[in-house]
Amino acid sequence: MALCVLALSALNMSSAIAAEPLSAEQVDTIKSKLTKLGLNAESVQPSEMQGLVEIFTDQGLFYTSVDGSYLIQGTVYDLSGEQISSLTEKSLAKVRVDGMHEFENSMIVFPADKEQYQITVFTDLTCGYCRKLHRQIEEYNDLGITVRYLAFPRGGLGSQSFVDIRSVWCSDDQQKAMTEAKGGAEVPQKMCAQPVAEQYQFGRKIGVNGTPAIMLEDGLMLPGYKSPEQLQQILKSVAATNAG
Repeated sequence: MALCVLALSALNMSSAIAAEPLSAEQVDTIKSKLTKLGLNAESVQPSEMQGLVEIFTDQGLFYTSVDGSYLIQGTVYDLSGEQISSLTEKSLAKVRVDGMHEFENSMIVFPADKEQYQITVFTDLTCGYCRKLHRQIEEYNDLGITVRYLAFPRGGLGSQSFVDIRSVWCSDDQQKAMTEAKGGAEVPQKMCAQPVAEQYQFGRKIGVNGTPAIMLEDGLMLPGYKSPEQLQQILKSVAATNAG
């Protein structure tokens, strides 16, 4: 388990440091240093871990020391309770939920008639497991799982995969275009104002680095393909845990 122990020890953090609000000068200093690295800091705030600052950037979640002298990329775990929890995932989950609301009207949705659960899937047209998941879309729906798609062209912005998936989002019949494209059909090229690039950038921001990436309603992200039965069991377990 990569806890970034060596990097954290370099911070020389003292338990006397309190998680106090950062001054405007501290925020500006951290943003300035990250800008030199090509990172655009969208939010800068104290982490739950003393002496550590949490920064959301256009390229994901990072941490720095309070003075911005040290930069960490990785997962921070809370070992203080009976169960190990990830502070990183906790923060990412909040941003994922907000983003799902923001892009709700631009998703391509395959709804279940008797919906019990919703999942949001970052997808690409060419990845094998994305295609496998889509071939089983009716099985997910039959289990009460509504599948909502966000675009994540693996080749990045400006690639052919981006051009093709944007064309799907710009189609008059998005569901049909998605199914045909994932079946290997040539995608008629179209352009429109659909926020495909923004969806991709959102995925990068919240830790998506491959497809399919499945987000649950509470912001938990499941990397990789899950069969309809596997996913149903996971959703039942999460629902039971949240209810308890």
